[in-house]
Order: sequence, then structure tokens, then C-alpha cells
Amino acid sequence: MSPKLPQFDLDTYLPFRLTVIAGQLSADLSKHYKTKFGISMPEWRVLLNVGYCEDLSVRDIEKRVSLEKSKVSRAASKLQAKGLLIKHVDAHDRRLVKLTLTRDGVRLLNELIPIAQAFQADLDAKLGAMAAPLHTALDVLGEGDDG
Repeated sequence: MSPKLPQFDLDTYLPFRLTVIAGQLSADLSKHYKTKFGISMPEWRVLLNVGYCEDLSVRDIEKRVSLEKSKVSRAASKLQAKGLLIKHVDAHDRRLVKLTLTRDGVRLLNELIPIAQAFQADLDAKLGAMAAPLHTALDVLGEGDDG
């Protein structure tokens, strides 16, 4: 016989729901770019961050996208092998591997971004008037706990 557990509704537990929904949204979006462009979800996240955030290292991306360092490193290596980015050791801190897009990486992002924008527009349309309050709520949750 199992010990009695406290009453708990997993279906209304916000961290669980956000994780599940984020996974579903990522999987839905990946269908749009994986088949046509051969880009995995981790590769997409790395490519996007390198393209839109300046002077990023593998460690920076790991923190920004909540992926394990090994997954970020593997994705960066695959993108480098595809000629989409360049990895180089940081001049000031040799422990850091910095990432830069190649011309082909920029071209690819120019094809991928309209897909992401259309996906976002579909989500916003589905949410309607709830979109803005949801973004505000996510901003509040993203601020973390200062105390």
C-alpha cells in the first residue's frame, strides 16, 4: 500500500501546465521548419538567439533558452557543420565559445522568421483579447523572485 499523498491537482498546477503547453507549441512550430529546412528544435533556438542577441556564448544561450549545455553545444556544432554559424573562442575568456551567424545562417533566418511571425499571429488570433494580458502575466512570471 502506498503512503497517502496530500491532495494536489496536477492539471491546474501552473509550472506543469506551462511546461506542457510550451512543449506543444514548440513541437507545432518545429513541424513548419524541420521538414523544409532540416532544423531541429535546439538548432532553431540556437540559430534564433545567435541572430537576434549580440555576442552570445554557448553558456549565454544555455541560460536564455533553458537547454542543457550539451544540447546547445551539439546544436551549435550541427549548425556549424551545415555552414550556418561559426564557433570561436572568446578573446577575453578562453573558456567561452562565442557564436556568429554566417551569410547562409542569415539567409536561413530570413526564411524562418516569417514562419515564426505567422505562427505568432495565429496564436494571437486564437487568443484574441486574452493575448495582451497573457503577455503581461508571462512578463510578471519571468521577473522571478526577488525575495
